[in-house]
Amino acid sequence: MLKDKKLILLDIDGTVCKGQQLIDGTREFLLDIKESGGQFVFITNNATKSIDDYILLFQKLGIMTEYSNFITASYVTVQHLKKYYSGKQIYVMGTESFIRELKKNQIRVTTDCRDENIACVLISYDNELTYKKIQDTCELLSTKQVDYLATNMDFVCPIEFGYVPDCGAICEMLEHAVKRMPLFMGKPETAMIDFALKLNHFSKEETLVVGDRLYTDILCGYKAGVETALVLTGEATMEEAQKCSYKPNYIFNSIESLHREWK
Repeated sequence: MLKDKKLILLDIDGTVCKGQQLIDGTREFLLDIKESGGQFVFITNNATKSIDDYILLFQKLGIMTEYSNFITASYVTVQHLKKYYSGKQIYVMGTESFIRELKKNQIRVTTDCRDENIACVLISYDNELTYKKIQDTCELLSTKQVDYLATNMDFVCPIEFGYVPDCGAICEMLEHAVKRMPLFMGKPETAMIDFALKLNHFSKEETLVVGDRLYTDILCGYKAGVETALVLTGEATMEEAQKCSYKPNYIFNSIESLHREWK
């Protein structure tokens, strides 16, 4: 039952924030989770920000967080790179913050598409994207035999006025030129949920995934065997949820209404 949930795994964009604005009811819900002896963890596909960036963002929004409150697509990607590409050169099309996060984790990074040592191309949501980056990435993927990864398959990212193209849309654009799609790291793959369960020692029955997207957030929980709650403040609509083959266990208008029902 909803009231028994102790580990709340929350998407960020469209679920608790729109751009730099906190969605009503978020702060109160997070406080109540902690006061009840539970834990909240943000599981986000947004790789434009490091965990340090997110801690600062939430601090500005009046919410105190620490590293244990975040498992990001960047984190999952780093673990994959350490396991399969240790010591190898990775070409990255992403934000400066994302590149810093990779370097901080001892990942060998280059943005030079003609580097002879590149073993893998990595794409992330890049709100600093330029046509030069696109052209360089297309040149590399078209002329060299390299592996191809991306942080997340989200098509759009919610911001204050609506939506902008996300990593999945960028990869689809590239696919028209290079005839390849990457292996995606973030949701709906279950790595973030797996890490959260391992680090927080709650059972799957005590865990709830909360998000605004069916094909990432809700599908991720479904694949992990964890109950899910869809909030209608982001991408998915009620009509889409009702037609979905992996329906969410709960549907709420917002995080505020979820909080009231959980309480």
